Amino acid sequence: MMFRTTPVVARIALSLSLAWVVPAAALEPAVGKVILTVSGKISAKNSPNGADFDLAMLEKLPQKTFTTQTPWDKRPVKFTGPLLRDVLAAAKATGTTLNAVAVNDYQTTIPASDTQKFDMVLAHKINDQAISVRTKGPLFIVYPYDSNPELKNQEYINRSAWQLRYLVVD
Repeated sequence: MMFRTTPVVARIALSLSLAWVVPAAALEPAVGKVILTVSGKISAKNSPNGADFDLAMLEKLPQKTFTTQTPWDKRPVKFTGPLLRDVLAAAKATGTTLNAVAVNDYQTTIPASDTQKFDMVLAHKINDQAISVRTKGPLFIVYPYDSNPELKNQEYINRSAWQLRYLVVD
């Protein structure tokens, strides 16, 4: 018995077969110096280590700016960078916990739910200036402390990480 294939059935069969051949869209490769590596439960990778980001890649994401008083500064400070949830979305992160590791090996654990609940930024600028390693850079996870009284709590302050280098998604 022979089956006759209509053009519609042939197109559906072709598109289904291509779905198995065409790889999922990968994260573009970092061209400049890698300043952040996101690893763990992610599905968008651009290196054997996970999702490597250079500054240009982070600057291509929508930027958020806010001014807030921090425990480390005498006056309110203006922070600029992508929302942390947008960085995680770029890496297609699926975990529930973020382990942040700084250049100086400081580590903190952040519930991934914080990134949805609060407009946390991965700041690369303080007061419109690039953040050097000497001044808490190049990346700094910052909560908008003044936006919610709940954030003026040592628990959230401890979750902020400056000189950020790695995020491991669990």
